[in-house]
Amino acid sequence: MSARLEVTERIEADRRQDLPELRTTGAPRPAVPGEPIRVAIVGATGYVGAELIRLLARHPRVEIVGLVGRDRKDEPIGRIHGHLTTTGLRIDEELPEADAVFLALPHGVAADFVPEVLARGATVIDLGPDFRLRDPADYPRWYGFEHPRPDLLAAAVYGLPELHRPELVALGSAGPGNPAIVASPGCYPTATLLALAPLARAGLIGDLVVDAKSGVSGAGRSLKAELLFGEVNESVRAYGIGGHRHVAEIEQELARLEAPSGDAKPGREPRQPVDFLPHIVPMTRGILAACHVRPTRPVEQAELDALYAAAYADEPFVAVADAPPATKQVLGSNQARVFAHADPRTGRILAIGVVDNLVKGAAGQAIQAFNLVHGLPETTGLEQLPLAP
Repeated sequence: MSARLEVTERIEADRRQDLPELRTTGAPRPAVPGEPIRVAIVGATGYVGAELIRLLARHPRVEIVGLVGRDRKDEPIGRIHGHLTTTGLRIDEELPEADAVFLALPHGVAADFVPEVLARGATVIDLGPDFRLRDPADYPRWYGFEHPRPDLLAAAVYGLPELHRPELVALGSAGPGNPAIVASPGCYPTATLLALAPLARAGLIGDLVVDAKSGVSGAGRSLKAELLFGEVNESVRAYGIGGHRHVAEIEQELARLEAPSGDAKPGREPRQPVDFLPHIVPMTRGILAACHVRPTRPVEQAELDALYAAAYADEPFVAVADAPPATKQVLGSNQARVFAHADPRTGRILAIGVVDNLVKGAAGQAIQAFNLVHGLPETTGLEQLPLAP
C-alpha cells in the first residue's frame, strides 16, 4: 500500500460525518477584565495537546473548561500525561461550550470538525495543516485529500504573529457571522520563515536550499518503528525527499512576503521552488533550519545586520543572534533565535532559525495568536525562559 493511500484511508476512517452547516452565532469574545476566557482542547492526548495544557493551565486569563479525546470517558489527564497530574483536569468525548477551541488533530480531521465549532461562536485555533494553505488544489497534492470546506480557507489567518499580526488582531473584531479561524503554522515553516523573512521582504532570495533538523517529538506520539529508541539513537536520517508537505507553506508565505500586494515585483521571475530537506536527529525537542540563499544581488554583512535588526527589534519572541544559535538555547520556551551570515567567498547568505518545535513551533505560537485575537498582550502566559541544561 502506498504511503499516500495509507494516509487517505486513515483520514477517511477518522473523518466526522454529518457535521452541521456553518451557522456562526457570534464573533470571538474579547477579553473582559476580571473574566476568564473559556478554552477547550481537542486532541489532548498527543505531545502538542500536552503542551497546550501545560501552558494554558498557567495562563492568567484562561479557564480550561474541557479536554476532548476520542473514546475517553472522564479520564484523569494524569493517566495519559503523567507530568500534568497536578492540574486535576480530566478528558472526555464531549466538547463543552467554550470561547476558543484549540484543535490538535491529524490532518484531514479538523476541516470537518471546524464548522461545528464555528457554529457555536467560538474561535478556532487549528494546530494542524487543514487551513494553512490558501489554494484548495494544494491539499490533494500535499496532503492526499480533497478539502471539504474550501469556502473557509480564505477566512483563515495564517497564525505566525510576526508575519500576520494585523490580520490576527482584526480577526478578533470581525463582528458576528464572520468565521474566526487561526491556522497555526508548522514547526519547520516557523523556523524557516523567521530566518528568511527579512531577506524575502527585501527581494533578496533567489535560489534557496533549506537543510532542517528536528527532534523526534516532531513526528508525534504514535508508535512508529522508525522512531524507536534503537532506531533513532546515534543516528541522523533524512526523510521527505522530493517534496516534504511543509514546502507548500514555506513557498506560499515567501511569495506573500516578496509580493505583499499580490503582484510580482518588477523584474523578478515567479518564485523558484524551495529545495527543502528535513532530518530526524536523536534529541527530543527542537528545530534548526539552515537556509542557504543565493541572493538576487551581492549583499554585505552590514546590510544583513541592518535588515534583521529592523525586522525583529520590537518582536517579543524573536532574537537576532550574533553567532549561530543552538536549539538548546530556546528549549521549553516560545522564543526563536535567528542568525544571518554573508559569505564573501561563495556570495551566498546563510540564514539559521531555531525554535522548540512543541512551543514556538506549535502550542506556544498558537497561544500567542490566541492572545492577539482575544485582545490580550501577546506575551500573556508565554514569558517563561528556556530550560537548561
